[in-house]
Amino acid sequence: MKISGRTIKRRLYGLRNLPADLKRARYFRGHGVHSPFVYAIVRQVFMRSTLIAKSDTALFDALTDRGISARRAVQLQNIMIHCGYTSFGIDCADDDTMRYDFAVATLDVPAERLEAMAAKASAEGATICIMSPWYDRRRDEACRAIIAKHRCTDIDNRGYLLLFNNYLPKQSFRL
Repeated sequence: MKISGRTIKRRLYGLRNLPADLKRARYFRGHGVHSPFVYAIVRQVFMRSTLIAKSDTALFDALTDRGISARRAVQLQNIMIHCGYTSFGIDCADDDTMRYDFAVATLDVPAERLEAMAAKASAEGATICIMSPWYDRRRDEACRAIIAKHRCTDIDNRGYLLLFNNYLPKQSFRL
């Protein structure tokens, strides 16, 4: 008997994402993150809705001009300030060398170029941010391959994937 006109199957349809949501629930507000570096990023960068320094907004302005949401642009600008990076590049996949501390790959960079961009960033010791890493199947496969080869810490924040090339051991965080 139908009470509301919807069958039981339709009522339970929303529960199909429950396992993925439960896996990520342990990282809510930084709980369960056992790396002081990543914990500081979660607490001081991801949980902040305003810019750390109002004077330095070059990355924020460049990202918002390219159509990135203000919330994501604030987070990336705060990561740049928090980590002490001085230079950045956006969609710099065609550069021969990575001349930046922080590189951002938007959806304009094709999935085939992401792996080469990540390899250049790793060789130069730069941090790379891949926007919308799970946008489509090719981009998803490319990002999974990059994470498998990556030798340092990576953070998946659903909206972008951060690949740090620093002294930290290989760790993967999905927030």
